[in-house]
Amino acid sequence: MNVFLSIAQILLGVALIAGVLLQSKGEELGGVFGGAQGVYQTRRGLDRVLFTITIFIAIAFFALALINVIFFSANQ
Repeated sequence: MNVFLSIAQILLGVALIAGVLLQSKGEELGGVFGGAQGVYQTRRGLDRVLFTITIFIAIAFFALALINVIFFSANQ
């Protein structure tokens, strides 16, 4: 069970990193590392879907991290 939770958390972490990096596709390389965007744009279509999926992955990652902490501390 511990191995499954750890692997799931690693996979969610990689998916979260990929989701965040894919959202900066319209910007230059400086936008990936925190460059400011001058114009506010609303998210439409695929951008909105990717944004929503990234939020759900982040929530799942956080919940799994809490479960891991609770589960590992209970086994010690």
